[in-house]
Amino acid sequence: MTPPPLPFFVYGTLRPGEPNHDLFLRGRTHSEERARLHGAALYDGPGYPYAVDAPGAVTVGELVTARPEVHPQLLRELDRLEEYAPGDPHNLYERVEREVTRDTDGTAVRAWVYLAAPAVTARLRAHGKLIEGGDWTVRR
Repeated sequence: MTPPPLPFFVYGTLRPGEPNHDLFLRGRTHSEERARLHGAALYDGPGYPYAVDAPGAVTVGELVTARPEVHPQLLRELDRLEEYAPGDPHNLYERVEREVTRDTDGTAVRAWVYLAAPAVTARLRAHGKLIEGGDWTVRR
Protein backbone atom coordinates (compact mmCIF):
# COMPACT_ATOMS: atom_id res chain seq x y z
CA MET A 1 0.00 0.00 0.00
CA THR A 2 1.39 3.37 -1.02
CA PRO A 3 1.37 6.04 1.71
CA PRO A 4 -0.65 9.18 0.91
CA PRO A 5 1.30 12.10 -0.59
CA LEU A 6 1.15 14.26 2.52
CA PRO A 7 3.46 17.22 3.10
CA PHE A 8 6.31 16.77 5.59
CA PHE A 9 6.78 18.61 8.86
CA VAL A 10 10.53 19.08 9.34
CA TYR A 11 12.10 20.39 12.54
CA GLY A 12 15.84 19.67 12.34
CA THR A 13 18.48 19.19 9.66
CA LEU A 14 15.89 19.35 6.84
CA ARG A 15 14.86 22.93 7.70
CA PRO A 16 15.99 25.75 5.38
CA GLY A 17 19.57 26.74 6.20
CA GLU A 18 20.36 23.34 7.72
CA PRO A 19 22.65 20.82 5.95
CA ASN A 20 20.10 18.23 4.78
CA HIS A 21 17.74 20.82 3.32
CA ASP A 22 19.98 21.40 0.31
CA LEU A 23 20.82 17.70 -0.05
CA PHE A 24 17.24 16.43 -0.06
CA LEU A 25 14.77 19.27 -0.60
CA ARG A 26 16.27 22.05 -2.74
CA GLY A 27 14.42 22.21 -6.06
CA ARG A 28 12.01 19.43 -5.08
CA THR A 29 9.40 21.37 -3.12
CA HIS A 30 6.26 23.17 -4.14
CA SER A 31 6.16 25.19 -0.90
CA GLU A 32 7.87 25.57 2.47
CA GLU A 33 6.20 27.48 5.29
CA ARG A 34 6.66 27.92 9.01
CA ALA A 35 4.48 25.63 11.11
CA ARG A 36 4.15 24.11 14.58
CA LEU A 37 3.53 20.62 15.86
CA HIS A 38 1.50 20.76 19.06
CA GLY A 39 1.88 17.91 21.53
CA ALA A 40 5.56 17.21 20.81
CA ALA A 41 8.70 18.18 22.71
CA LEU A 42 12.10 18.48 21.08
CA TYR A 43 15.26 16.81 22.39
CA ASP A 44 18.82 17.41 21.26
CA GLY A 45 20.48 14.44 19.60
CA PRO A 46 23.92 13.67 18.18
CA GLY A 47 23.86 16.42 15.54
CA TYR A 48 20.12 16.30 14.95
CA PRO A 49 16.99 16.56 17.10
CA TYR A 50 14.23 14.16 18.05
CA ALA A 51 10.56 15.08 18.50
CA VAL A 52 8.75 13.11 21.21
CA ASP A 53 5.02 13.05 22.00
CA ALA A 54 4.48 15.39 24.96
CA PRO A 55 1.09 16.93 25.79
CA GLY A 56 1.28 20.71 26.04
CA ALA A 57 4.64 21.03 24.27
CA VAL A 58 5.21 22.63 20.85
CA THR A 59 7.84 21.90 18.20
CA VAL A 60 8.72 24.61 15.67
CA GLY A 61 9.54 23.74 12.07
CA GLU A 62 8.47 23.97 8.46
CA LEU A 63 5.64 22.38 6.52
CA VAL A 64 7.24 21.19 3.28
CA THR A 65 5.08 20.23 0.33
CA ALA A 66 7.00 18.19 -2.24
CA ARG A 67 6.36 18.56 -5.95
CA PRO A 68 3.93 15.74 -6.83
CA GLU A 69 6.25 14.07 -9.34
CA VAL A 70 9.05 13.67 -6.76
CA HIS A 71 6.98 12.85 -3.66
CA PRO A 72 7.24 9.01 -3.81
CA GLN A 73 11.02 9.09 -4.32
CA LEU A 74 11.49 11.79 -1.67
CA LEU A 75 9.44 9.78 0.83
CA ARG A 76 11.74 6.77 0.29
CA GLU A 77 14.86 8.93 0.62
CA LEU A 78 13.65 10.59 3.82
CA ASP A 79 12.71 7.21 5.30
CA ARG A 80 16.32 6.09 4.67
CA LEU A 81 17.76 9.33 6.07
CA GLU A 82 15.67 8.99 9.23
CA GLU A 83 16.52 5.27 9.49
CA TYR A 84 12.85 4.33 9.36
CA ALA A 85 11.49 1.05 8.02
CA PRO A 86 7.89 0.03 8.76
CA GLY A 87 7.76 -2.38 11.67
CA ASP A 88 11.53 -2.46 12.31
CA PRO A 89 12.19 -2.54 16.09
CA HIS A 90 15.60 -0.88 15.49
CA ASN A 91 14.15 2.32 13.98
CA LEU A 92 15.51 5.63 15.24
CA TYR A 93 12.31 7.34 14.13
CA GLU A 94 8.75 6.37 13.29
CA ARG A 95 7.02 8.14 10.40
CA VAL A 96 3.57 9.13 11.63
CA GLU A 97 0.71 11.23 10.37
CA ARG A 98 0.05 14.28 12.58
CA GLU A 99 -1.81 17.55 12.40
CA VAL A 100 0.45 20.62 12.21
CA THR A 101 -0.54 24.28 12.28
CA ARG A 102 0.60 26.84 9.72
CA ASP A 103 2.06 29.97 11.30
CA THR A 104 0.72 32.20 8.54
CA ASP A 105 -3.01 31.61 9.03
CA GLY A 106 -3.40 29.04 11.82
CA THR A 107 -4.90 26.38 9.57
CA ALA A 108 -4.35 22.74 10.44
CA VAL A 109 -2.75 20.38 7.90
CA ARG A 110 -2.13 16.62 8.04
CA ALA A 111 1.56 15.89 7.48
CA TRP A 112 4.20 13.21 7.80
CA VAL A 113 6.38 13.70 10.88
CA TYR A 114 9.34 11.62 12.00
CA LEU A 115 8.99 11.14 15.77
CA ALA A 116 11.52 9.33 17.95
CA ALA A 117 10.93 5.58 17.97
CA PRO A 118 9.72 4.04 21.28
CA ALA A 119 13.14 2.87 22.54
CA VAL A 120 14.72 6.23 21.66
CA THR A 121 11.81 8.07 23.30
CA ALA A 122 12.32 6.14 26.54
CA ARG A 123 16.05 7.02 26.61
CA LEU A 124 15.37 10.69 25.86
CA ARG A 125 12.71 11.01 28.54
CA ALA A 126 15.10 9.46 31.08
CA HIS A 127 18.39 11.15 30.11
CA GLY A 128 17.82 13.51 27.17
CA LYS A 129 18.44 17.23 26.86
CA LEU A 130 15.16 19.04 26.24
CA ILE A 131 15.33 21.95 23.79
CA GLU A 132 13.47 24.77 25.52
CA GLY A 133 11.03 26.55 23.20
CA GLY A 134 10.97 23.61 20.77
CA ASP A 135 13.07 25.31 18.06
CA TRP A 136 16.22 23.38 17.15
CA THR A 137 17.68 26.23 15.06
CA VAL A 138 17.97 28.52 18.12
CA ARG A 139 19.33 25.91 20.54
CA ARG A 140 22.93 27.18 20.37
